Amino acid sequence: MIAGIASLVFIPLLSIAMVHMLWAFGSTYPVRDEKTLARTVAGFKGIEKMPPRPVSFLVSLLTLGTGIWALALTDPGPSPILTLGGALLTLVFLGRGIAGYTKKWRQMTPEEPFASMDRKIYSPLCLFIGTGFAVLTLLRLFSGGAG
Repeated sequence: MIAGIASLVFIPLLSIAMVHMLWAFGSTYPVRDEKTLARTVAGFKGIEKMPPRPVSFLVSLLTLGTGIWALALTDPGPSPILTLGGALLTLVFLGRGIAGYTKKWRQMTPEEPFASMDRKIYSPLCLFIGTGFAVLTLLRLFSGGAG
């Protein structure tokens, strides 16, 4: 069961890491141009171009590392750092998911289609991933893997 939950968290994170890597190398996948991409995946007010490529590269690596962390949470051995990391990632993803429904976030990221996609896809996905990390972390705590 725990491996299945970890996989359900890892797979979307791997996908996100892969697409950020594409952007780091200059791709505008899945749209036709950089301006449309920026308004689709970043959505900040007045955005005209994507963040610098090294930022996308770093996000790709961090997202992949986060996915690997989800898989590592299945390790039954004692590791307070692993468990603490799971708790922090829970807060990060749940926080981002909740933020997507706030007025302040909407004021910061009003560009379409980001605003609509954020309500329908990005924020719910963050809530899903955050919930997955919460479950994985709680299972570690109650199975004695917390250290």
